[in-house]
Amino acid sequence: MGDVHLEIGRPPAAERADAARNRQRILDAAARLMADQGPEAVTMNAVAQAAGIGVGTVYRRFGDVTQLLLALVDHRELQFQQSFLSGPAPLGPGEKPGERLRAFLHALTDHVAGNIEVMLAAENASPTAIYASGPYEGWHLHVSTLLRELRPGADATVLADLLLSFSPPSLIWHLTKGRGFTTGQIKASIDELLAGFWPQPGRTDH
Repeated sequence: MGDVHLEIGRPPAAERADAARNRQRILDAAARLMADQGPEAVTMNAVAQAAGIGVGTVYRRFGDVTQLLLALVDHRELQFQQSFLSGPAPLGPGEKPGERLRAFLHALTDHVAGNIEVMLAAENASPTAIYASGPYEGWHLHVSTLLRELRPGADATVLADLLLSFSPPSLIWHLTKGRGFTTGQIKASIDELLAGFWPQPGRTDH
């Protein structure tokens, strides 16, 4: 998905100074529109006008509004990826795979909840686009890798998608805004679901 692809372990490609400035102007304009008028105000034409840049440039840089919305969370996504790739345990290396999987699903819940408006807007703009995005590919690779360690012989590819379905933006919005649950309650329920796969998730003695 162009600019929103985040390849695990590799920094973003270097940009020319003018291209980087245009990219930042577009993202700043989109963020202002999001904050001032809500996600529905973020259209390619509106962003181009707010940024003082031709709409063709906005399309060339981001492709469509879904990619633009996902790009708004790139910085936080990079920080999130660093936390589960190289941060402290249990989210980072150095813990058993079951512990790391549980910690990741908890952290992903917080990550989605913390970026709920922009992620939900991107999901609404194109419900299936997230599955081809760099962030999702990174999450899926991480979860499937842990699953192969935890359950050799299981279909880790399918299981990873199913486990990631615990935290889509629309579901997190429904649970927090619609039903009034806290992220702590959501995480406790995730633990209950994991208990059906692996006894006592989150315990170091298993």
